[in-house]
Amino acid sequence: MTEAYIYDAVRTPRGKGRKDGALHEVTSLRLSAQVLNSLKERNGLDGHAVEDVIWGNVTQVGEQGGCLARSAVLASDLDESIPGLAINRFCASGMEAVNLAANQVRGGAGEAYIAGGVEMMGRVAMGSDGAAIAVDPSLAMDSYFVPQGISADIIATEYGFTRDQADALAVESQRRAAEAWKDNRFAKSVITVRDQNGLPILDHDEYMRPGTDMQSLGALNPSFKQMGEVMPGFDAVALMKYPHLERINHIHHAGNSSGIVDGSAGVLIGSKAFGEAHGLTPRARIRATAKIGTDPTIMLTGPVPVTEKILADSGMSIDDIDLFEVNEAFAAVVLRFMQAFGVGEDKVNVNGGSIAMGHPLGATGAIIISTLLDELERTGKGTGLATLCIASGMGAATIIERV
Repeated sequence: MTEAYIYDAVRTPRGKGRKDGALHEVTSLRLSAQVLNSLKERNGLDGHAVEDVIWGNVTQVGEQGGCLARSAVLASDLDESIPGLAINRFCASGMEAVNLAANQVRGGAGEAYIAGGVEMMGRVAMGSDGAAIAVDPSLAMDSYFVPQGISADIIATEYGFTRDQADALAVESQRRAAEAWKDNRFAKSVITVRDQNGLPILDHDEYMRPGTDMQSLGALNPSFKQMGEVMPGFDAVALMKYPHLERINHIHHAGNSSGIVDGSAGVLIGSKAFGEAHGLTPRARIRATAKIGTDPTIMLTGPVPVTEKILADSGMSIDDIDLFEVNEAFAAVVLRFMQAFGVGEDKVNVNGGSIAMGHPLGATGAIIISTLLDELERTGKGTGLATLCIASGMGAATIIERV
């Protein structure tokens, strides 16, 4: 089997996903094209050097519809002979794009790919594409559908996580992100977003709130309590599924949940022969990939079973992993991961995560792989695992090994 290597990884800064966000006037198409061009220019590639562009984006309507991957190729400096594949595995779309590209290389279906994703959440509203599990009563009732925030609160209730624990994780995420930016730990990967005249628009993650503390978070009301208890009564649905729980403890709010942002990321993946032909040195080997389905009601527990699966498939143990990136969709997701594997905070999201910097749905999977790679190189460590929870009950993971 051919080995798949990461030759480069870039991402844009994450802009606030609203009308006053720095990236609000930039389309998904243009942001994606900038990432593709950056990878081409940084690595001195011919426009036709890669087999395909595999691009994740979750809300595939409007300007993010119509196979955005192909549109991004045509808007970039890549050759029109490169096709383009748009994929959607919800929050893991960017990671699934990378994993799919790696497995294509491993299987001999082309020497190189660019994979990643984009989400402009301030321009294309989350959920505006509809979802059968939420809107089709026959499926929603049979699967005991509840919104993700309720699912996060179910995790907190089921595994005994408190509001203080969730808030403390959020405060630490903000502190670590601020420190990482201060130390220029993202400098190798973050590209400046520019306008059509080449003038800079955004060069840093603008969602961060480094002054966040326990007191400021303590003043926030739980975001999902009303919809759970008063509106459609989603707590009642959850308790029908999990009757051993007396009540749902609502601990999540805007401060300990991932931020709504705009952003894009891309990874250059290729074989050893590709690197030799283009004079490139691989930065990491993609050692293993995995995905799994999980309970669709509690929904966000996927990082635990998919990590168990990827470790078993690769013949590794949790002790073989030096660093972890676990997407901070909600604080309880990360708390549960650390609880399940006995992994310390010193190994998980050491440069902050989506609570501090935001979660641009289709891009985040590629972003955390990029962040993981940079940190392995910075610290001289060898092996890292990235994983995400996924809407409707799934999980995805990637193990990379520094070369």
